[in-house]
Amino acid sequence: MPILGPNQYGKAENRVVKITRDGATHHIKDLNVSVSLSGDMDEVHYSGSNATVLPTDTTKNTVYAFAKEYGIESAEQFGIHLARHFVTSQEPIRTARIRIEEYAWERIEHSGEGAHSFVRKGQETRLAQITYDGSAWEVVSGLKDLTVMNSTDSEFWGYVKDKYTTLPEAYDRILATDVSGRWRFNWTDDGQEAPDWELSYAEVKGHLLRAFAETYSLSLQQTLYAMGARIIDHRDEIDEVRFSLPNKHHFLVDLKPFGLKNDTADGAVYLAADRPYGLIEATVLRDGREAKIPADLTNL
Repeated sequence: MPILGPNQYGKAENRVVKITRDGATHHIKDLNVSVSLSGDMDEVHYSGSNATVLPTDTTKNTVYAFAKEYGIESAEQFGIHLARHFVTSQEPIRTARIRIEEYAWERIEHSGEGAHSFVRKGQETRLAQITYDGSAWEVVSGLKDLTVMNSTDSEFWGYVKDKYTTLPEAYDRILATDVSGRWRFNWTDDGQEAPDWELSYAEVKGHLLRAFAETYSLSLQQTLYAMGARIIDHRDEIDEVRFSLPNKHHFLVDLKPFGLKNDTADGAVYLAADRPYGLIEATVLRDGREAKIPADLTNL
């Protein structure tokens, strides 16, 4: 006999833009909020009874109402407000998961009055996932599409070779990747003061960028570990960091047919290949802590 397995429902990708006016100076929070709820939902699947179902349209309305009522201090804090509301206000709902993407804007400097003109920043998309089951919290922050490059201080050699290996060893190469990262907080809300979510995000991003820049890399794996280890060493509120790093390959172009020498010592020309690409993934943990961030980062 078929039985119902894990299930959830909600409203995905609610686009919320909150403008806060501080006199002539305005501030923007631009979020994409997805709500997923689970609990006592078997009967709606078996018989179609909606007696325990909070409409997804209501979850959408709640997102917008909370943006006005509570404001958006940070993606994490906004998600905490929402998750707590859904679990504590509706008895059939046992667990709420809030996923948020945040898009950054920066001010356009101009000679006119006021500070209300912005240009969309394109460095990365900030991420947050908040899960609450009525007793336990899990807050995971992160980012995606943060493109970084070292034009030198990277090598790759001494690897396993077999009859299919054609890749030449590299002693001075470009190292580039699109950083997709997640980090899990150890905050539990049992009297423990919540982290400064905005400061924490800025500090984590700064540490991973500095580790990328300062590591003389013999492999992308080594660089990944250095990034995660630096975050764990410097941010006590974080117990786990997971990265997914595609290796954005840059190959020296063969210019010999044109009588041209092309090497790294004299302004080399590269082909930037978009696919296929190596994909390096790993988790860095605080000693003795259990890994909880899913291996498949696309699910966050």
